[in-house]
Amino acid sequence: MGSGAGHVRAALAVLLTFPALAGFLLTGTASARAETAPARVVVVGVPGLQWGDLDRARTPNLWQLVERGASASMSTRAVPPPSRSLTCPVAGWLTVSAGQRAGAPGDSCAPAAQPVTGQDGGASVPGWQELVTFNAVKTSYRPVLGLLGQRVVDSGGKVAAVGPGAALAAADKSGNIGKYAPDVAGLGDLTPYQLVVVEIPDLTAAWLARPRDADGVPAALPDQARREAVAAADRGVGALLAKLPQGGTVLLGGLSDAAISAHLHVAIADGPAPGGEPYGPGYLGATSTRQEGLVTNTDLTATALTLLGLGLPDGAVGRPWSSAAHSGDAGEIVRSLTEADLASQVLRRVQGPFFAVFVSAQLLFYLLAAFAVRRGWGGARALAATGVVATVGGSIPVATFLAQLVPWWSFPAPMASVIVTILAIAGAVAGIALAGPWRRNVLGPLTVVASVTSLALIGDVMTGSSLQVNAVTGYEPVTGGRFYGFGNIAFAVYSAGTILAMAGIAHWLISRGRRPLAFTFCLLYGGLAVFADGWPAWGADFGGVPAFLIGVAVFLILLAGGRVSPLRLVLVGLAGAVLIGAIAVVDWLKPAERRTHLGTFVQQVIDGEAWTVVGRKFGAMVGVTVGNWSLTLLSLVALAFLFLVLDRPSRWGASALARAYAAAPPLRAGLIGALACALVGFLMNDSGIAIPAMALTVAVPLTLTACVRALRTSPPTTPARASTPAGTTAPPAA
Repeated sequence: MGSGAGHVRAALAVLLTFPALAGFLLTGTASARAETAPARVVVVGVPGLQWGDLDRARTPNLWQLVERGASASMSTRAVPPPSRSLTCPVAGWLTVSAGQRAGAPGDSCAPAAQPVTGQDGGASVPGWQELVTFNAVKTSYRPVLGLLGQRVVDSGGKVAAVGPGAALAAADKSGNIGKYAPDVAGLGDLTPYQLVVVEIPDLTAAWLARPRDADGVPAALPDQARREAVAAADRGVGALLAKLPQGGTVLLGGLSDAAISAHLHVAIADGPAPGGEPYGPGYLGATSTRQEGLVTNTDLTATALTLLGLGLPDGAVGRPWSSAAHSGDAGEIVRSLTEADLASQVLRRVQGPFFAVFVSAQLLFYLLAAFAVRRGWGGARALAATGVVATVGGSIPVATFLAQLVPWWSFPAPMASVIVTILAIAGAVAGIALAGPWRRNVLGPLTVVASVTSLALIGDVMTGSSLQVNAVTGYEPVTGGRFYGFGNIAFAVYSAGTILAMAGIAHWLISRGRRPLAFTFCLLYGGLAVFADGWPAWGADFGGVPAFLIGVAVFLILLAGGRVSPLRLVLVGLAGAVLIGAIAVVDWLKPAERRTHLGTFVQQVIDGEAWTVVGRKFGAMVGVTVGNWSLTLLSLVALAFLFLVLDRPSRWGASALARAYAAAPPLRAGLIGALACALVGFLMNDSGIAIPAMALTVAVPLTLTACVRALRTSPPTTPARASTPAGTTAPPAA
């Protein structure tokens, strides 16, 4: 036990020094960047405009803007009406005003009220205080309405607005606009204004005039009516561009939806960028998404303020737009961004049905596997088939991400396409796991599948997280909850795969007499995996780091032959909290426009808003856990299968799990470590039950694979026939 205790102490020492190591690695100096502010910024809102609306012939002015500037899909993140997950025009404009998700009272999408004009050419927004109160009390994002306009006015600049929607975005914190006109011609000379906000209302006006459903949401525009509205909007954009003086930057965005479902929208920037270089031609990007060709509506506010040299206030969550790439002509860009919206729309349609099929298939498999393992039905052939299906099942979680390498959303039958694609990739991974010489090892197939899972996902976050965008188990850009790093489901799959992969590799090394090397490898790779999960440039996962660190620590302690005591768990948990805290603080030390959500949370702590964020996430966790009964059921059934089927004696003799543990002792450490990580992750993340459900989807099928292998390679332990009674040992009778 002395050697094991030494390993435990060494592991704890390294784990507890992660915060100091992180501080050393994360320290650095931010290089100063010269910024050349343009003469003015013109924000053009065309609410509802999608990339599929653009055409070289029908929308020549917008097309020329694409050819000159940089373009991207815009995720319009705002507070939706209670009954729908879409962004109403008023909410879109208010979000630009605050640089944070905002909304408006009411259960439906209503047009913006006409401003009350004054004799001095200015105007005020009617009902402004009601909007301020609603966003302060009824929303959890606490947006500061009027932030954009107030910032410009406080710096001595002048603000002008065209149209009632633009008035919402341009108003100061009191709801006033220095100069207002119903059309561009009414503003006269635009030279005196540093910020001009213009509404091109044709699409939303046509949509809001449509008949409404029971929830008060207008019906979809017919194709011809939409084309006519888009053509009118294009003429309005052309008239505005013809009137603009030289030297300014145009930021055009489709700020909200004009359809019955949410979409990605148009974002174009033309003119000087914050660094002085011109935008485009090519794609836009922003550090808020880290995705080429994808930005958010809150980024528009941050871009306007940065261009005007005003910096980012603490209330703004967006990041300035930048030219991400200079390649491709306008036609290629429009086609690519139209396809991105198509992918998001298809994902939103298939995600729910996919999970229904996924959960149902898992439950059916556990039922059939229970009969094969517990009752011995079907004999050795059924047991062998169970092992194959379990290996494929354990490969499905990573296959849901690898499926993004295939454009399944563009096929005629997307639901069938995504299932076939995922099954084909899972089958390929399982085929590799079951075909090589490692298949003879009890943990051989498990190690291959778990290693592919860990390496694929750590490689993904290191290269931009593209496999998670529009994946059925990833994040979709339309609602924009997350755009980079580890989403909660990806974290669950990654952490479980990583810990089980380390268990398999440790078993292989230990079986060859390399126990110290096995422990060292697991300590180093486990540390790298945890660090990659929290590093802002990679995983950027706040809640996952403490959970992952506890899971890795439990695995290492058990691997070394130690005991998992409450004190050790508390120490490791504190180390995880300090580690992610150190990473977040160093991220906060960067300039505001370069921070991730980790640094933003530190600022929210300073501003006293952290409890609002925590409360929102806790409410989401409870809602997911209570509301998603299918994942809750899947978790309970998976745990029941693990402990009531695999961990109990069966017709094959001793319990399958006991045989697997006997043949490969590191499996016990890996399984307990993965379960501990899933439990803590459930308590610390807003996805709630989704984390243990997906972690168990990796851990239980792969454990079953190992159990089947152990049952097939070890002799049965059923009771043997009783031996002949021994003769008496009494002395012979006299």
